[in-house]
Amino acid sequence: MIYFDNAATTKPYDEVLELFAKLSKEQFGNSSSAHFYGRESSKKLEESREHILSLLGLNKTHKLVFESCASEANNSAIKGVAYHYANRGKRIITTEVEHPSVLNAFRALENEGYQVVYLPVNSDGVVEPKVLETSMTKDTILVSIMSVNNETGAIFPISKYADIVHKYPKCFFHVDATQSIGKVKMDYTKCDMLSFSSHKIGGLKGNGVLIMKKTMEITPLLDGGEQETGLRAGTVDLPGSVAMDLALTTTLKNLNANQTKAKEIKQYLREELSKIDEVVVNSPANSIPFILNISLLDHKASVVLEALSQKGICVSSVSACSSKGEPISYVLSAMGKDEVASRNSIRISLSHENTMEEAKEFISTFNNVLSTTVGREFVK
Repeated sequence: MIYFDNAATTKPYDEVLELFAKLSKEQFGNSSSAHFYGRESSKKLEESREHILSLLGLNKTHKLVFESCASEANNSAIKGVAYHYANRGKRIITTEVEHPSVLNAFRALENEGYQVVYLPVNSDGVVEPKVLETSMTKDTILVSIMSVNNETGAIFPISKYADIVHKYPKCFFHVDATQSIGKVKMDYTKCDMLSFSSHKIGGLKGNGVLIMKKTMEITPLLDGGEQETGLRAGTVDLPGSVAMDLALTTTLKNLNANQTKAKEIKQYLREELSKIDEVVVNSPANSIPFILNISLLDHKASVVLEALSQKGICVSSVSACSSKGEPISYVLSAMGKDEVASRNSIRISLSHENTMEEAKEFISTFNNVLSTTVGREFVK
């Protein structure tokens, strides 16, 4: 198998699986229990909480809430702020190209009477800072903008956005950092809130975090116990959370080496795919090394994707969180791509485990699929 769908999920590190199994067996106590075994679990959980914050340079200014995934963390951040600070105003801002967990949270709030502004992007798929600046008002209470786009790998200038947002003291800035954590160096200290998932960085599915300024409050979405200082009810997954700490530690330690390797592979893929007449490269030149998005002008992407799958090659079309019900990429449409390009995109996403040999095999197989699959009539 050649696995080029790492933006959807990554293979867990061996050491992460080993730690998870060990803790599940040896330290299964509920971290909320009052007895000594519960206190031991609580201590280990707090150590991981502080270590994750420290790894990101946020331990002095921010607090961390363990969640089940980035989608839950995004909802907690967006709805939590909107509900808690509604007395300040009901105007909130995001972009047209966010992950479904962000866009759908904003749409839900829109249905509840909140005024939502969806910022347009340029041809590279990025919001120009001046566009955000002209959209800000004194009644705006929240801006949520991703750090890296999950379909194209486009990098957003979050520090510039933060400077604009913080000119308005009633407004908070949230960043969905799911595709940037461990892949590209960013300064998150200016973010009021950020969220990401464990399974994108060699951790396990079912774990994520919401990090927020210590001075902030949010309205919790779950009613229940007082876990996570009352911000998220439910028993915390100790083994998964501690394993996420290890996954982040390992990923950040190897970030430079992983970037260099992925950059070389991506450049090769970009050059080879650009030689094919019907291929249009959608990822901007300065996108992260781990994501390459292309469109086909003669073949239907779903047909090509299935043909590749039958040959043991895994790539994706639109976001894995919307691919089964979203025949067209709203991200590419927002970038100004026509319907053919937006309906026939393929995303190749890399990890530290991918090799140049796999990339060469992919190009050979991809060319073979295009030459042996009927095109044009399938494209619309």
